[in-house]
Amino acid sequence: MGTELVINTSSHETRIALIENGTIAELYIERSKVKGIVGNIYKGRVIRVLPGMQAAFVDIGLEKAAFLYVADVFDAIEEYESFMEGNGKKEEQPEGEGPVLHPLHPIEELLQEGQELLVQVSKEPIGTKGARITSHISLPGRHLVYMPTVDHVGISRRIEDEAERERLREIVERIKPAGSGFIVRTASEGKSEEDLVSDMCYLTKLWEEVAKRKEKAAAPSLIHSDLDVTQKVVRDILTESVDRIVVDSKPECDKIIQFISTFMPKMKYSIELYDEEEPIFDNFGLEVEISRALGRKVWLKSGGYIIIEQTEALTAIDVNTGRFVGKHNLEDTILKTNLEAVKEIAYQLRLRNIGGIIIIDFIDMEKEVNRDKVFTALEEALKSDKSKTNILKISELGLVEMTRKRVRESIGRMMCEPCPYCEGRGYVKSKTTVCHEIFRELRREMLDIRGTKVMLTVHPQVADLLYDEERRGLEELEKRFKKRITVRAKPGFHQEQFEIAIS
Repeated sequence: MGTELVINTSSHETRIALIENGTIAELYIERSKVKGIVGNIYKGRVIRVLPGMQAAFVDIGLEKAAFLYVADVFDAIEEYESFMEGNGKKEEQPEGEGPVLHPLHPIEELLQEGQELLVQVSKEPIGTKGARITSHISLPGRHLVYMPTVDHVGISRRIEDEAERERLREIVERIKPAGSGFIVRTASEGKSEEDLVSDMCYLTKLWEEVAKRKEKAAAPSLIHSDLDVTQKVVRDILTESVDRIVVDSKPECDKIIQFISTFMPKMKYSIELYDEEEPIFDNFGLEVEISRALGRKVWLKSGGYIIIEQTEALTAIDVNTGRFVGKHNLEDTILKTNLEAVKEIAYQLRLRNIGGIIIIDFIDMEKEVNRDKVFTALEEALKSDKSKTNILKISELGLVEMTRKRVRESIGRMMCEPCPYCEGRGYVKSKTTVCHEIFRELRREMLDIRGTKVMLTVHPQVADLLYDEERRGLEELEKRFKKRITVRAKPGFHQEQFEIAIS
């Protein structure tokens, strides 16, 4: 089976699934009320400079101020170029990223409160954090990424053939406008000079429009909005390897055809309009996979399983043998479970769009050769992932530390919210623990109570326990303080909630 794009569009939400060999590999979701802002360009105003963090907060017109780190700031192109030619370093980056800048000046010398500047969103607001922004503007096209403020040419690392890299670099260096920069994307491999020139002309005209709007607009304001999720996915993912696009909306289908005809006229593709009664994601069996991607536990075919726990700072993944007992010896069983887990972990990271710091706790392996096998398998499994990853060797404890580039919210954070009952902890205090807390609180309260009756209001299940197994604790308190304690069950109470009233 080949590769397909399945697009489900409604008035409130657009969902796009990339299917590889019959299995959903990536999922993109955009809701009409919460559109993605990565790639958007804003004219912002600095509201606070933090020398201690070498960062600044910039008002770009969103609910939360955006975060601008010193490495993403430049005062003028001349100063930026002096950084590059001095102690700053210029490095080739993956597609979509500009050169790395190691600035010479502290942020308080580059920015002042109230200053206006043009910035671009590089990371969506995630959790409690505002958007991350950069003043190094980049405009992505089909084959190139235009960097109007930097004189630099980079080649995607995914283009491995050295002769092809040199060919593309020579073409771009020769045809690009003076003083500007480009990153050659993976999709450029094998393309003609004509294709690159066409992309370059479109991007330079787009930048001219952005520059004109910037001069007229007041801060804070949106200057340029990136493509919607459908056009962005088609631009970035649609290659010769994609066999067909299936979409369930006629207007969306027409929009895709128009977009491809305009920006990718040479692309050979098959687009189908889905008009069956059964919802398109149900027809392709995708809803089950999406539900599975929201679960904490993922079962492996052998009977083992992995546990995925996400926090704001990092994600922990635990590998367990579960029901798998193996056939030969323990080390062989552990190796097979870990190797099977590697494929599932790489798949889940990509599907769930998990980014940031990731810690994988593989089952401990005694033999060094087995640890190397698992590490090599993980490296190989992550090669198909478009997001940049960095992996460290398996430690003596069987842990792998890795990072995966995070640009937008994971599927879990986008589709779910913290449980209001457990407040996102994933657990609540047991009924027995709550009973014992009540006894301790009653002892404190009764020292100052002058009345003779105590009304205790609790959750119904806690009330049942107080009348049954924990009844002796209440009776001891009644005898000790010579007061009558009445328990009242209230269905609307949280299991950990209780009230003490005296009469």
